[in-house]
Amino acid sequence: MVRARRHDAGGGTCSRRKGGALVLNGAEGVLQIRSVVFVMRRNSCDVRNPRQLFARFGPPILGRLEAARRFQPTSRDDATILGMEGEKAMQPVRRDTRLTYDDFLLFPDDGRRHELIDGEHYVTPSPNTRHQRLVGRLYAAFVLYLRDHPDAGEAFVAPFDVVFSHHDVVEPDLLFIAADQSETLTDKHVRGAPAIVIEVLSQGTRKVDEQTKRQLFERGGVREYWLVDPEQDVVKVYRSTAEGAFSRVAELSAEQGEMLTTPQLPGFEVTLLELFR
Repeated sequence: MVRARRHDAGGGTCSRRKGGALVLNGAEGVLQIRSVVFVMRRNSCDVRNPRQLFARFGPPILGRLEAARRFQPTSRDDATILGMEGEKAMQPVRRDTRLTYDDFLLFPDDGRRHELIDGEHYVTPSPNTRHQRLVGRLYAAFVLYLRDHPDAGEAFVAPFDVVFSHHDVVEPDLLFIAADQSETLTDKHVRGAPAIVIEVLSQGTRKVDEQTKRQLFERGGVREYWLVDPEQDVVKVYRSTAEGAFSRVAELSAEQGEMLTTPQLPGFEVTLLELFR
């Protein structure tokens, strides 16, 4: 690089490169306009008052400086220093600001349900009485079944963490781990997809349970997802297909006197009239 002129301002330097590119040394950000590269830093040339540089670098530079000063990356890591004239502009490097399981462990134990889905924090108030009755009846049905089929697997009730990834940690109302999934169980949580996940809907969680969590469980490899709707006295059953996508295979109604069953547990039966009584 050939430095034709030099000017000190707050400890920084500015110079004009051979080929017409002006460089403000000390990277706070980068901008390429018409194949000319500008690198800005604090404590450098005063780009907020570009007219101070007008006499040194000439009128063609003034407009470019005014454009450059409007580009303010948040940090050095968010910008890439570009090369000389003719190089293509590179995209800024963006930091991953999603929350992680390490952040999840710092959430307060305040009686509410804290979950992470794609690094976003979801907080659910403590459940109401009808919600807990439904969870209790379903869990009792699993307990009775597993008493007679102890080798089928294990059922767990919330709060119990299910870690799908570093950015996805949820606490389903009820879950079942099949015998062939025993390696997913640790001393603290489930690491991986349960065979069956059950959520009891509420006014505050309906959208998340029906959309956001369903998508998470689908891509995470859950075999069946049951959505229990206490307002409609209905249970919707989603089942993973051979392609790995969820298919809604049943919408069972207490009004119709229907029964909840699953191929994951041969012989398991829950009468919806009894569940929603």
